[in-house]
Amino acid sequence: MIRLGQQIRLTAREVERFTEITGFTPVHVKSLDDLADYIAECKKYYWGTSDETRFLHYLIDRELQAVLAGRTSEKASAPKPSTTTGSTPGVADGVGA
Repeated sequence: MIRLGQQIRLTAREVERFTEITGFTPVHVKSLDDLADYIAECKKYYWGTSDETRFLHYLIDRELQAVLAGRTSEKASAPKPSTTTGSTPGVADGVGA
């Protein structure tokens, strides 16, 4: 996130991450208030008390914290798949073949 006072601009990776998590693209997010409104709307859309809803809210909050903390995309992204099984990632599913 690029920030100047209250004005912000989400990076392409941040927009991609929020869209992936919420299903909604943060298109008009130009300030911290806009970001807070976007988060509130997403949580309102996915309301409830189920484990899935609570987990989704957790993911949204986690991504928001990462953006506000200024973490890089590498640190904010999900962990890489483990290669300790001895197989080459992508080869078994035909991606790397």
